[in-house]
Amino acid sequence: MPTITKSTEVQTVITTFEVTPGTCQDLIDTLQAAIAEFISHQPGFISAALHVNDAQTRVANYSQWRQREDFMDMLRSDEMRKRNRVLNTLCRSFEPVMYDVVAAFD
Repeated sequence: MPTITKSTEVQTVITTFEVTPGTCQDLIDTLQAAIAEFISHQPGFISAALHVNDAQTRVANYSQWRQREDFMDMLRSDEMRKRNRVLNTLCRSFEPVMYDVVAAFD
């Protein structure tokens, strides 16, 4: 489970997916499989959480990595490139963006 704290020791990546209600669950199922079967086994992986909005038109993946390079290595791997081609068929667009946590509140 992700732990959100202000830290320079963790690379946060939020990937947003634009979907239709008809493909939302298919995308979630595909992301769950990718995380369980491949992503979570990559060096530097810490955690991930999937989020969906009420209208089922947006999915967000909040993930944490030991460092930026670990995420980039996973993203550039042949296996993830293959999986991203499948993900691309299930959504209108998706974009991974790296963030630094600047504040966290309980």
